[in-house]
Amino acid sequence: MSYMERDTLGIYKSGDNDGPGPALMGAGTLIGNDVYNRMDESLGDIKEIMLDMHTGKVAYAVLSFGGILTMGEKLFAVPWERLVLDTVNERFTLDIEKEQLKNAPGFDKDHWPDMRSPDWNSEIDAFYRMSGSSSSVGSQSDRH
Repeated sequence: MSYMERDTLGIYKSGDNDGPGPALMGAGTLIGNDVYNRMDESLGDIKEIMLDMHTGKVAYAVLSFGGILTMGEKLFAVPWERLVLDTVNERFTLDIEKEQLKNAPGFDKDHWPDMRSPDWNSEIDAFYRMSGSSSSVGSQSDRH
């Protein structure tokens, strides 16, 4: 299901550029969006959007991959900067091969990682080749 179909408030119904759109979107309309790679392979869908409460920015999208009807699915925290909104197909694109994603650091719905942990952030950043990016959550430099 796309963000256009989940738009119960009419946020994106306007054809003009006077309202929200691809530049500013409601988080609730993005949950459930499909994620594909550049080879047009389905990678899953967005289950949650994680906000860094210290910076006010989106830190990660939680991507569900694999499994059938949530049985055996694996969750991945994908740095928000790695997702590109595809407005033509009304979905996200993640530049990663399906086989590579299978080896990404992940977790299951009953065992979420401590996303504030510097070690966990380093592992995610290293996997997605984002060393030195702002995807680390709650770092000392972000706190006032």
